[in-house]
Amino acid sequence: MIIWRYAPDPGRLIFAGAMGLLLAWGPLPLQAATPVRFAPEKDYAPFVSETPEGRIQGLSIDVLEALKPLLDIQLTVLPAQPLSRILEAAQRGEVDLASSLRPTPERAAFLAFTAPYIQVPAVLVVRQSVSPAQLKDLDGQRVAVGQGYAAESFVRQKYLRVDWQAVPDDLAGLKGLVAGRYQGVVADIASVSHAIRAHQITGVQVVEAIGFEYPLSFAYRKELTGLGQQLDAALIKLDPQTRQKITDRWIDTRTLQFEDPKRTGWRWLGLGLAVLAVAVLGWSALRRRRAQSWT
Repeated sequence: MIIWRYAPDPGRLIFAGAMGLLLAWGPLPLQAATPVRFAPEKDYAPFVSETPEGRIQGLSIDVLEALKPLLDIQLTVLPAQPLSRILEAAQRGEVDLASSLRPTPERAAFLAFTAPYIQVPAVLVVRQSVSPAQLKDLDGQRVAVGQGYAAESFVRQKYLRVDWQAVPDDLAGLKGLVAGRYQGVVADIASVSHAIRAHQITGVQVVEAIGFEYPLSFAYRKELTGLGQQLDAALIKLDPQTRQKITDRWIDTRTLQFEDPKRTGWRWLGLGLAVLAVAVLGWSALRRRRAQSWT
């Protein structure tokens, strides 16, 4: 599954491409001696979070660090806060840059966005002790989803007969799944990976992507068009090897290796036919050898 994707609209792509060529000779000036105030989110692991020691870390932080040599900015990192406070501060003009955000009409009133630097699919997770099931098979079953998450409205509208259970966050849903309170959990694959790593969640399996993705972008104050231009151009220049290295550090790729049950069936059917073909060929060869020995 490819979760790294940088796909700006054609106009932005042409412009950012031109900026990328200019960056080959050095970063573009934003505004002389103008610091960029970056507001990290306090608890959105594995994308951005604050450790108990007060250190800011996460996939989005690593991406920003990889972009910094291509940016002509003086970055000031503000204290970590919940997302709601970051957005309020951005509306007041107290924040210049944020990460790991989905563009929405409400946010677009005061923020502009780069093209997504990562697209994270939402998936269905079930216990390993049960036969893999897709969402369409769980009518009447209790399935957890994060309350207020973007995926919640999607699944409630598309899967009307599922007994949706709103939970505070993905970790609560996964713990409830392990305890048997739910038959499934819908969560983004990065959160699932983080929970498995950080909270020793075991006995669960990812069975399908549900057709919904979280495109995450950098967001900046709409007035700072130069900052947006630099970010878009730098994202184009970020090489695939660096992107993959960052992904592997924060998202366990083993949790991405799920397979649609239908595809699994076809794969086993193909394997069975291949084995049968080999057996038939061997039997035919044996018959020929025996016929030759009788003549």
